[in-house]
Amino acid sequence: MTKFHPNNRREVLKAMASFGTAALLPGVVSGPLTVFADEGHFSSRHSHLIHEENTNPGTREWMLSKTAIDPNTKFRCPSIEGYASNTSVSKGETISLHVSCNPASKFTIDLYRSGYYNGTGGRKIAHLGTFNGKTQDDPVIGNNRLRECQWEPCLELTIKEDWISGVYLCKLTSLETGMQSYITFIIKDDRKVDFLFQCSDTTWNAYNRWPSQYSLYDNEETVWYWGAGVDVSFDRPYGKYCQIFDAPLTTGSGEWFCWELPIAYWMESRGYDVSYCSNIDTHAYGQDLMRAGTLISVGHDEYYSMAMFNNVRAAIRGGLNVAFLSGNTCCGLLEIKPSSDGRPNRIISRVDRFGPRDKIGDNLFHSMETLPRTAPNEADLIGARSTGPVVGGADYICTQPDHWLFANSGMKKGEGIPGLVGWEWHGDPADIPGLEIVAQGTTNSGSGTGTYTSTIYPGPKGNLVFNASSCWWGDGLSEPPGYVRPAAHGATPQGPDKRVQVITANLLDHLKAQ
Repeated sequence: MTKFHPNNRREVLKAMASFGTAALLPGVVSGPLTVFADEGHFSSRHSHLIHEENTNPGTREWMLSKTAIDPNTKFRCPSIEGYASNTSVSKGETISLHVSCNPASKFTIDLYRSGYYNGTGGRKIAHLGTFNGKTQDDPVIGNNRLRECQWEPCLELTIKEDWISGVYLCKLTSLETGMQSYITFIIKDDRKVDFLFQCSDTTWNAYNRWPSQYSLYDNEETVWYWGAGVDVSFDRPYGKYCQIFDAPLTTGSGEWFCWELPIAYWMESRGYDVSYCSNIDTHAYGQDLMRAGTLISVGHDEYYSMAMFNNVRAAIRGGLNVAFLSGNTCCGLLEIKPSSDGRPNRIISRVDRFGPRDKIGDNLFHSMETLPRTAPNEADLIGARSTGPVVGGADYICTQPDHWLFANSGMKKGEGIPGLVGWEWHGDPADIPGLEIVAQGTTNSGSGTGTYTSTIYPGPKGNLVFNASSCWWGDGLSEPPGYVRPAAHGATPQGPDKRVQVITANLLDHLKAQ
């Protein structure tokens, strides 16, 4: 990968801005993007920051010890629940926390950073409170079934300079009932970094059914609607996750514990130089991608705006590596809109599906056929795309055992890692010069069989783009405290596997050295 000199940041950003949206679309060949080389290693003087952070004492007290879901809603914990005013925040900035208690109750907030910490999974940052909690009004049903809370804040929290970038958990505890839930947000930074870990929080929001059947998939006709005309807001608590398995720790934390923490936990255990961001940061601040050597897409990274697509595409053409350790990535096209009080990027709405129509996949989902299908093909970004039947599971079967990706893994041609692929994946590889298929096989599910394809292709600056083709990649890396393994869905995930760890280390170490 081309190295960027920090003094030339302005020139790099200017070059990205002049790159042009039209040049990002499939089939359009652009001219070279001007970048400025630096002979030094990409990592900054803070490259040991994550290793040093994880030497701090950890605790398992970040886990919820008493949770309960209202059976009438299926997803919410009305005893105590809350949300943050922003998906991510920088040091020195302020974020507001909004909490409701029913019944009214005093409550406390304990703040933790989620990470490795010698296997404990978190570090306590602060104890906040006690607060006088009250029952705040459920939001009215607005246009496009929008449920947008306008709760009073209990706290304006200023982010301290020594709070390291990461995913932060506010554990809420009602002193009346003892019930607990989370508020989750990301602290970001602006340093040069080897790896930028992009949390898939637009997808968290899309599947959030709080307070009851009000996700992007609910339109009063079906529980898995896939058309346009539904809005969902970040200004509401995350209800318990609604798919695949019963995971109590998802109450207030989106999909972080499902597919993403196992990757972050493993990366931090190895001391990789990593910083964290939100999907919304990729949408709104695409130029910041260029501070990283590699962008990491994780877990279930389904929903992208056109700005996200274009920003990642421009960064790849500018020399950024990308590791899509994810599945069903960049499938749904979002419009991202401001809140009713004007704060940017707080409401999302599905407006299209990336890529061409797919007879098998499109027929599985209610109203997908009504979408215009004018968005670009996500395979041209990822290396392969979501194809029918989209869902399913499979073994991760090696096709190129001599490839550097599989060095020291012991993998043989045709050998598979059981249950690693699922529950959504990518098939239909793109026609990109130099693209290699490194793993491929047949998926199985109640909806039929499909073909997943794991790929790697070269970018124009000697950079690389890897596609794992699985939401479940993290399951093969680690099993953090509180982790719940996904239920079988055509294949059964088997948990941490030395081969997956070696393959991922080969990948990240190779990208770091580019």
